[in-house]
Amino acid sequence: MSSKGRFFPVRYRMVFGTFILAMIVLFDRILISVAKDPVATDLGLSDKQMGWVLSIFALGYALFQTPSGYLADKFGARKVLTAVVTLWSIFTALTGAVYNFVALIIVRFLFGVGEAGAFPSMARAVFNWIPVKERGLVHGINFSGGRIGAAIALPMVAWLIDFTSWRMSFVILGAIGVLWALIWYWWYRDSPENHASVDENELKIIKKNTQEVSSNKESISFKKLFKSKAMWLMMGQYFSSNFTFFFCLTWLFPHLKAKYNLDMVEAGFYSSAPLIFGALGNWVSGWLVDVIYRKGKWSLSRKLPAIIGFSLAAIGIVASIYMNEVVGAVVFISLAVFGADMTLSPSWSVCLDIGKEHSGTVSGTMNMAGNLGSFFTALAFPYMIAFTGSNTPFFFLAAVLNLLAIPMWLAVKPQKPLQLT
Repeated sequence: MSSKGRFFPVRYRMVFGTFILAMIVLFDRILISVAKDPVATDLGLSDKQMGWVLSIFALGYALFQTPSGYLADKFGARKVLTAVVTLWSIFTALTGAVYNFVALIIVRFLFGVGEAGAFPSMARAVFNWIPVKERGLVHGINFSGGRIGAAIALPMVAWLIDFTSWRMSFVILGAIGVLWALIWYWWYRDSPENHASVDENELKIIKKNTQEVSSNKESISFKKLFKSKAMWLMMGQYFSSNFTFFFCLTWLFPHLKAKYNLDMVEAGFYSSAPLIFGALGNWVSGWLVDVIYRKGKWSLSRKLPAIIGFSLAAIGIVASIYMNEVVGAVVFISLAVFGADMTLSPSWSVCLDIGKEHSGTVSGTMNMAGNLGSFFTALAFPYMIAFTGSNTPFFFLAAVLNLLAIPMWLAVKPQKPLQLT
């Protein structure tokens, strides 16, 4: 084996590719939040209409999670990721061409439909390529890519909009996505043994430490999937996690900009801080998942990081309400996002644990519920302010959801695979 292969195995190169994709996913997703003011001004949209623009993505994203996960299980992550990344990149670019509210709603919904296939397909790739003992950190790395991408995007996109226009910014990011899709299709293979660069030693490591797949080729029963208690527990807790995090991708930037009288670039830098802490939360949690798992405590390796995370999220989101200065508010929102993102690695690890050969479908179903949480976040913030005259009830609602997720995690049994055929 070459020194390059020894120190940077092919499976880690695959993870690097999915890490870059996660950055692109969040880069494309957060652009509309940063562009809110110029988009609203050009198209004559109110805050409530912008709430629908921000949330309609999450609805399309949520509704197509399970179908896209099923397609990844059936056709493989190579074809499905290539197709969905190309699809959403086209609609990213088309966002720059809209001239009214209805067209913007349609394009953003279809953008969400395309992005729905990203993380379930990545989960399927991880199941095929990554040993169980490495999956916690790999999930942490992948989701941290999204947070780092969003953090970079906030100030960079603000600059890009000033330098070009909000319309051209969408076109540029769409082109980057198409380029990634072409490289992925050329390089990736669904089975490690079909990749020319994987040698026998690495293949042995992968095959020895991955879960056995059932030889039963029956079709998945969606009735059994949605009757499963374990599936509903994972869906419920992920709804809570996404309700907190999606605020950062939708209303945090305009919220900080308006409340603390910031310009666009200042708001971009302050809004990026919680996302950096989200990346740290993913790394810490992924590391903790793997460390505890290697000590033979499979169940605890999933539950403990998630419970710690939801506790921190509840504390941070409530404390942020009482901060009068932007720095204090950002510190506690960062703590909340650090905690919320600590729940991601254990969540997706459990989906692979209980889903096995149906891991794409199971993880997609969990992510569907999570992004219904995202959909409600984007609408709840402006509507609750309009109804109550304050943003405080929204933050308390987020804290309550985080606390409710803790008993859900106590009931999770990662060692018990779902019987779905």
